Amino acid sequence: MVGNIAMENDRQIRTELRRKALEARGRLSREQRRRGSLLMTERILGHQFFYGSEIFLSFVAYGSEIDTHELIEEALRQKKRVFVPKVTRSSDIPEMKFYRLTQLSELRPGFKGIPEPAGDTEEYVYREEQACRTFLLMPGAVFDGLRNRLGYGKGFYDNFLADKPALQLRTIAVGFQCQMVEAIPAREGDIRPFQVMCF
Repeated sequence: MVGNIAMENDRQIRTELRRKALEARGRLSREQRRRGSLLMTERILGHQFFYGSEIFLSFVAYGSEIDTHELIEEALRQKKRVFVPKVTRSSDIPEMKFYRLTQLSELRPGFKGIPEPAGDTEEYVYREEQACRTFLLMPGAVFDGLRNRLGYGKGFYDNFLADKPALQLRTIAVGFQCQMVEAIPAREGDIRPFQVMCF
């Protein structure tokens, strides 16, 4: 009984942290978002994970998220193999898969309006021997200094990374400074990104 109460308290705390962080992100001015996105792009372009990668898995920014479009375009210019997520329903449970992208114009509104590939191109297949040349850039709603991350509540990235231990070591989650909090109650199944960067 005590354990159930603690779990419910943690769930409520996580929900409230997510709500407050997303509200704060939504209040950022266009200039604040532009400046943060530029800083993020510069930092990631100079990061060893990016310049050492042949395969780049990236989220496509939507709404008030930190902007990844310039980063994706630069990866394409550098002839990296770029894959972006699409939510599929091969069963009753939605699942996130990554599909090859060759230009941003291929994206169309998908799950909850988020820009997605059609799903008719090459699908990313995890191979442990390729993980050292692969880099995954993750979004999030809330982050803390211990690299805990809250997504948007569906567990897509936790589920995607669960059976990919070598790729877990090549992940960076990015967001704005207003999304950083003192502590997030962690729970079983949460996968910490290797690094968190907020701008």
